[in-house]
Amino acid sequence: MASKKILLKNASVITETGEILKNRDIVIADGKIVSVGAPSPDTDPASGNFDRVVDCDSYYVTPGLTNLHCHCAMNIFKGIAEDVDADAWFNERIFPYESKLEAEDVYVGTKLGIAEMLNCGVTAFVDHYFEEKAVLQAVLDTGIRADLAPTVFGTAPNFEARLDEVSDFFEKNRNVSGRVSFRMGPHAPYTCPPPTLKRIVDRAKDLKLNLHLHVSETREQVEQSLAAYGKTPFVMLAESGAFDLNVVIAHGLWITEDDLPLLGPDTWFGLCPKTYEKLAMGTGLVFKKHEQLNFSFGTDGAASSNTLNTCEQARYFALLGKFTENDPCTYLTNDVWRALMHGHQAFSFHSGRIEPGYAADLVIWDLKKPNTWPVYDPVTSILYSSEPSNVLYTMVDGVFLKENGKLVMDEAALLDEGAAIQKKILARGQGQAKVFY
Repeated sequence: MASKKILLKNASVITETGEILKNRDIVIADGKIVSVGAPSPDTDPASGNFDRVVDCDSYYVTPGLTNLHCHCAMNIFKGIAEDVDADAWFNERIFPYESKLEAEDVYVGTKLGIAEMLNCGVTAFVDHYFEEKAVLQAVLDTGIRADLAPTVFGTAPNFEARLDEVSDFFEKNRNVSGRVSFRMGPHAPYTCPPPTLKRIVDRAKDLKLNLHLHVSETREQVEQSLAAYGKTPFVMLAESGAFDLNVVIAHGLWITEDDLPLLGPDTWFGLCPKTYEKLAMGTGLVFKKHEQLNFSFGTDGAASSNTLNTCEQARYFALLGKFTENDPCTYLTNDVWRALMHGHQAFSFHSGRIEPGYAADLVIWDLKKPNTWPVYDPVTSILYSSEPSNVLYTMVDGVFLKENGKLVMDEAALLDEGAAIQKKILARGQGQAKVFY
């Protein structure tokens, strides 16, 4: 959807590096940033050059946030698996419920997740789930950007048919929208043994696609991999040829020293620290070696982290890092901000900077609220104090999807749909999981 010509007037811009640029006029047209500069006659609202003017004199404008790893549809399971360890979370709660999910459940769950992300200022997300047609439709219907990886389990009895099914999905939808990109989504090395993992990676290369999968989430996964194969999950991934591609590593928490040289220049880590804390997964080596990684923040699914707010995840990352290092002078605010913004580079959307030619995927923040006021450093206020209520506008592709603090979509109708799906899920109950953690 092409945008009208929009002027964000007198904005304070926070760049992707945390630099503050005062009194900037941002001109947007056809989904792109046209110019950023000091006020001039060309950006006078009285000139008649603009279809819409937003006075940002009291606000801060930043690039949109990204979510580098999530299972968006799992918003429908928010709160269903609490106070359990990872084994019970997967095998006793989530996998059995997921075995009975229907396309409508996934569609509504994905829309709920997208609504939450837009409310938090997230403009693009990397998703890993099944019922991919429903996920894609929710993305198209809501206006957000997404990089979609349909889940493939290498141990499933229908593996070959599933691999062909997702390949056909990619071919049919490759050019469906400039707001959508795709990846192959092997679930993980522990559910995709070496032969099937290699088949998936080879298919991704044939189709000129990238990858997104879970790797070394827990210490136990690494130990089990070493016991079964004599190799870490990262070594298995390297032997499959995965690091030849742009690959999003979900978590990678327990990467080892010997794994680090295996990573490619386009290996991205989606860190979800709230999940690590909640499921008591530990800190792993990734916290000590994060400066050697391309990383940003994901949220995992809301069934484990309860929110899809990547600003919150960045906050947890910084606090957990300071705590585990026993050093309040590390994990500096601007470094964490740059990591939050770094997620844009894993996508192909040319977003993440407030500069001419970049995608008009922006957030307008109102920090003049009790939770963030007074403001000494706006980056600190956003990272450590902000809430979704501070996100006044969320723009994707030059289109406002949140305006004046309210989502553009029909939120009340969506909540009713969510309640109806919840009743169906509870009435159906749990089924038999087809895979095990």
